[in-house]
Amino acid sequence: MRLNPASFKKPSRYIGNEVNIIRKEGDIKIALCFPDTYEIGMSHIGLKILYSIINSIPYASAERVFAPWFDLESSLRERKLPLSSLEHNRPLKEFDIVGFTLQYELSYTNILNMLDIGGMPIRREDRDDSCPIIIAGGPCAVNPLPLTPFIDAFVIGDGEEVVKEIIDCYKECKLKSGLNLKEDVLNKFSALEGLYVPSIHDPVKKKIKKRIVADLDKAEFLDKPIVPYTSIVHDRAAIEISRGCTKGCRFCQAGMIYRPLRERSPEKVLSLAERSIANTGYEEISFTSLSTGDYRGLCSLIREFNSRHSGRHISVSLPSLRVGAVNIDLLKEIKSVRKTGFTIAPEAGTKRMRDVINKDFSEEEYKETLRRLFSEGWTKIKLYFMIGLPTETEADIKGITDMVHTASKMGREITGRRIEINVGVSAFVPKTHTPFQWLGQAPLKYLRRNQDILRKAFSKRGLNFKGQHVELSLIEAVFSRGDSDCAILLENAWRAGCRFDGWSELFSFDKWLRAGELSGIDLYEYASRPLDPDKELPWGFIETGITEKFLRAEYEKSLKGEITSDCRYICYNCGLECKKSAQDKEYTADNAQSATINFRLPDSSLRTKIRLSFSKTGILRHLSHQELITAIHRAIRRAGISVIYSGGFNPHPKISFGPALPTSIEGLNEYFDMEVPEPINLTDLLMRLNAELPEGLRALEAAPIPVKSVALNDFISCYEYEILIDKASHEAITSFMNLQECLVARENKRFDIRPMVKKAAICGPALHITLIDSDNIKARLFEVLREILKKSDGDISALHIKRTRLYGYNKGEQIEPLILEKVWLK
Repeated sequence: MRLNPASFKKPSRYIGNEVNIIRKEGDIKIALCFPDTYEIGMSHIGLKILYSIINSIPYASAERVFAPWFDLESSLRERKLPLSSLEHNRPLKEFDIVGFTLQYELSYTNILNMLDIGGMPIRREDRDDSCPIIIAGGPCAVNPLPLTPFIDAFVIGDGEEVVKEIIDCYKECKLKSGLNLKEDVLNKFSALEGLYVPSIHDPVKKKIKKRIVADLDKAEFLDKPIVPYTSIVHDRAAIEISRGCTKGCRFCQAGMIYRPLRERSPEKVLSLAERSIANTGYEEISFTSLSTGDYRGLCSLIREFNSRHSGRHISVSLPSLRVGAVNIDLLKEIKSVRKTGFTIAPEAGTKRMRDVINKDFSEEEYKETLRRLFSEGWTKIKLYFMIGLPTETEADIKGITDMVHTASKMGREITGRRIEINVGVSAFVPKTHTPFQWLGQAPLKYLRRNQDILRKAFSKRGLNFKGQHVELSLIEAVFSRGDSDCAILLENAWRAGCRFDGWSELFSFDKWLRAGELSGIDLYEYASRPLDPDKELPWGFIETGITEKFLRAEYEKSLKGEITSDCRYICYNCGLECKKSAQDKEYTADNAQSATINFRLPDSSLRTKIRLSFSKTGILRHLSHQELITAIHRAIRRAGISVIYSGGFNPHPKISFGPALPTSIEGLNEYFDMEVPEPINLTDLLMRLNAELPEGLRALEAAPIPVKSVALNDFISCYEYEILIDKASHEAITSFMNLQECLVARENKRFDIRPMVKKAAICGPALHITLIDSDNIKARLFEVLREILKKSDGDISALHIKRTRLYGYNKGEQIEPLILEKVWLK
């Protein structure tokens, strides 16, 4: 049974049917679960890579499952329905393997919740052979202890290669059809490098070595990612250009556990980028890594990408960059299409503090980075800092305010305009497998006080303070260095109702405190406890390749304020064997062979305007108006149809739509106008566009119109709808039509909407209603139906509603938009 998506917030989260979705029935069925919302999970590259790899295996299939929002969870529990996948609506408990992404400690309660709604016991000891094997992997897996009672096996390290081995092991055991499938599978898993199986491995006797993909050019990477309808956190094509980091920031777990550094060649990056853009229609691409600014040949890579896609208006964005990685040539290339956001991560406010954490740059280098950004026209930037770092003093907090105010002042002086600076501040959380893993977190009162100081310091116009709740960071600190005792804390917090703990507005510190009391754990003491460097660490059986000796040496250097230089150039014997020759080679993309033809800039003097009619039906009726616009824009790009763009710093395609169609309502004859650079064969246009539109969207007709045609929203004034209703509503409709007036409040004014209902007639099970704009006031369907049916917007959305026709008036004659243009063209 499928629930009606219209009943829930953001229904497009739950409809599936996205562009590039893969629906197949493999012998081995795997659920890829992300323990957060669709918008966050679909922004995660790792999940999309595994989805592509698994579905490329003939005998395996992967489907996606995301954490349900509260409204969906409530409905599932009320109806006793299991959590299911997007691809086939398959209940979670019916998969062979269920894999969770461990990206963030504060998503752990969602893992238990998804298992429970999925119809399975949360603890592995309570699950029998009728339940799937539960696997988890990701950066948090390097400390699996808080989750060991709930997870059957953990993947430590890179997953691209081991996922195939996992599937093959399962296939081999399944073919034997033994009575102890789960036991056989886990025994097989325990022999694989990079897998930790809690029921088999003894951490005292067995070390688990992480998996490393040696060559990113040979590693599988997706070039046909799913294109969501809803706006996700990172709504763009993303290419991982490198993995690992050589900077050695002492607070950064990712920088340690993803070593050694491996870079994709520019040729491979460009090839993946071209195919991704062609297959998705995205208008933006991001070159991602832990330290993108240190990719060798980054500027020439972006220059070559821009040259290959000249005229297509595809912008390049980068993740946060370190101070010193920003140069003028790089900025010029990025802004050549569209200025995307810029984030700089100084992390600490003074040179002394930066030496402690091994973030090596001077005040002058910081100012030069700002000077370059502002000189190239950026007026909005983000700066990211941490508080509660080891050995921090009041001078270090003041240093943060000084750095931000310096940026604001320099920006105004250089640009002559008001500068907007978003200041992100988070509390330091000690992480495992880093030089600071032996240290506790700073006391909560201390963190609160310093956060308040910074919030007040950045309250002036143009400065936007964005600080994470320090209570969240305390729970993160508990689990980041937690041992197996944290499992009962996690379970108690989940049973108390904790969900989506990484969301500040949903986080309940009181529930966590009560869970701590029930579990016998003092959260304050646990998060701030130091660990004895001479004792075995609870997570010490996980081998990331970096030795404890190296981490201790780095910790001791931090206390002395000693810098460890970039290990790309000097080896400090961390324990990993790096290919120094490959790291020293300078990449260049300038001479890379292009597989595509450069796109010429359209000549706007030859432009032609086209009006198209289209339908939005079936499951895609649940798209919002903005989601519909985005879906059609991207289909036009995938179809290779050139469109005229506006000018200015942020150009947009000249595509304009008719009146917005409310979410969860079908439209049988909707319209949009688009400007193209030259006359185009309309039959070919419709064919190419329909080939790229997803099921539920279809272009119907197209006609050339005068460039100066009246806008659709200005012309259309009449709207016909068909609504399936129950017999009990018939009398209400008659009563409404007998009214002389019906006053409603809209934006602090009162309007009579009765004249807007031109006709309302019942035909069989359907209400046919015609609305008309009145005195330049737009008619609103939901507003009318609220008064007629006395239903809420949610109940109205659940009705099956079609907008069947749109029209306006030309010289007193009722006429449809496409017919109007045919009249004008005679």
